[in-house]
Amino acid sequence: MDNREKILQCAEELFYSRGYDAAGVQEIVEMAGVTKPTLYYYFGSKRGLLEAILEAKSGKLHRSIARETGKAGDVRGKLHALAGVLCRFFLEERKFYMLLMALFYSARENEAYQTVQPYLVEFYCSVRQVFEQAAFELGNMRGRQEQFAISFIGAVHQYLVFAWDKGTLEDKGTEQMEELVNQYLYGIFS
Repeated sequence: MDNREKILQCAEELFYSRGYDAAGVQEIVEMAGVTKPTLYYYFGSKRGLLEAILEAKSGKLHRSIARETGKAGDVRGKLHALAGVLCRFFLEERKFYMLLMALFYSARENEAYQTVQPYLVEFYCSVRQVFEQAAFELGNMRGRQEQFAISFIGAVHQYLVFAWDKGTLEDKGTEQMEELVNQYLYGIFS
């Protein structure tokens, strides 16, 4: 593993476990076994380091969402595909996923929030697009694609965190995620 990759891994771990603001550059370079000039050479700043993490991991998530929801035909299939992507991504990149959620809830003036905000908007837009494409199927949507997208994201996020905390996500995650989506769909179609 090269120095750049070591720095990225150590920074992600520290940003997740201690928070972006609490993790210092010195702590990151010590954990990675490199010098500050090495970190600055690759990333320019602590914020540049966060941007590199976000770019790599968010890109992977968005490509998966586009690929999987593009395969599904109707809204039911798209939402099941979307929930499946989020569940698998959470299992593969749990610390990053939790870091995203933590940064989303930080103060709007915070450097970390300002850095993550475009990635969160891109994520939200990809979910909203699923509802926009399904508007013709859902007669009761009437311009509420934003509300549907926000409520779906919230339900999935909460499910993933609570199921992980209970220790049930890996063994029953897919089955329970399908039930969650079915329940959500029942609310939409009723």
